[in-house]
Amino acid sequence: MKLKAAALLGAAALALVAGSASAADLACLITKNNTNPFFVKMKEGAEAAAKKAGLEFQAYAGEKDGDASPQITAIENCVAGGAKGILITPSNDSVGPALKDARAAGILVIALDTPLADKDAQDMTFATDNFQAGILIGQWAKATMGDAAAKAKIAMLDINKDNISVDVARDTGFLKGFGIEVPDLKVMGSEKDPRVIGHESSEASPEGGQKAMETLLAKDPDINLVYTINEPAAEGAFQALKAAGKTALIVSVDGGCPGVANVKAGVIGATSQQYPLLMASKGIEAIAAYAKDGTKPAASDGLTFFNTGVNLVTDKPAKGVDSIDSAKGTELCWG
Repeated sequence: MKLKAAALLGAAALALVAGSASAADLACLITKNNTNPFFVKMKEGAEAAAKKAGLEFQAYAGEKDGDASPQITAIENCVAGGAKGILITPSNDSVGPALKDARAAGILVIALDTPLADKDAQDMTFATDNFQAGILIGQWAKATMGDAAAKAKIAMLDINKDNISVDVARDTGFLKGFGIEVPDLKVMGSEKDPRVIGHESSEASPEGGQKAMETLLAKDPDINLVYTINEPAAEGAFQALKAAGKTALIVSVDGGCPGVANVKAGVIGATSQQYPLLMASKGIEAIAAYAKDGTKPAASDGLTFFNTGVNLVTDKPAKGVDSIDSAKGTELCWG
C-alpha cells in the first residue's frame, strides 16, 4: 500500500521503520518520539511480537512530547494502509478525532501508557497504573523524610501544562501519596499546600528538567524534595542542583536501565518501574486476536484499562512501602 507523500517526505517529523504490508495484517505503532528509551523499548517489543504473530509492522514517531501533528499524519497513513490495529502513545488529546476516524474504519485502537480523555478515541488502554506509580514514590518520600515531611519544600517537574493524562496521574498520585490534599485529580496544580513550591514544564527531557529545576530554585533555593515525571527529567534536576551546590531527595517514574543505575548511584532516591515492552507486546497480541476473529481486549479486574504492572525501585526501603532493590530493578529494566 502507498503511504501519503507527507510521511515519505517528512523524515524530520516521522520515523517510518518498516516496509509496506498487506491490508489484512498490518499493525502500526505510533510513539511520542523515537529517542526516549521508553519508546525505543516499546518499538522493540511491538516489532518482536508482530513477527511472532505473523503481522506486518510499521512504526512512526513524533519529534517530542506534546507534538501531535506528526502523530495525526501517522494515524492517517495507517488508515490509508489498511491497518488492522494501531498502538499509540498519544502526545495529547488532539489526536482523538483522527483515532475516532480510524475506529470508524474498523481499526482496533489501543492507547499505550497514556489514555485519551475521549473514551471513544480508543478501544482500550494498556498501561502502568500511573496514579499508583505516583502514590508509591509519594509514600516512599514521606516515609523517608519522616518528621521533616511537615516542612518539605517540593519542586514538581511535569511534562508541560497540557494536563496530559499520564502527567496528571503521576503528579497527583505523588501528592496524594505524600499526604497532600488534591481537590481536583483531573488537573495539575489544584493543591493549595504551601509545601509545593511550584510546577514547571520539563518536556520529560534532561535539558528541560535542568531548566525547570533552575526556575524553581530561583523561586526557593531551599527545595529539599523533587518530583519528576520521568528519569531524564530527574537527571536534569540533579544537574541543576549540583551546579547550585544544593542537594535534595529526588523521586521519579519509569524504571529504565539508566534510571535504575541512577537509583544505585544515589542520584534518584526511588523510582516507580513500568514495563513498556510488555505494554507493546500485549498490544500486538490484542491486534492479532482482533485480526483473527474480531475479539477486543478487556480491562483488568476493577480497572478501566489493562494493567501492565508497577514496582517501586529503591536501595533505601521505607517501612510500609513495598519495593524492590536496584539489583532486581536492573534485571527488569529496559533501555
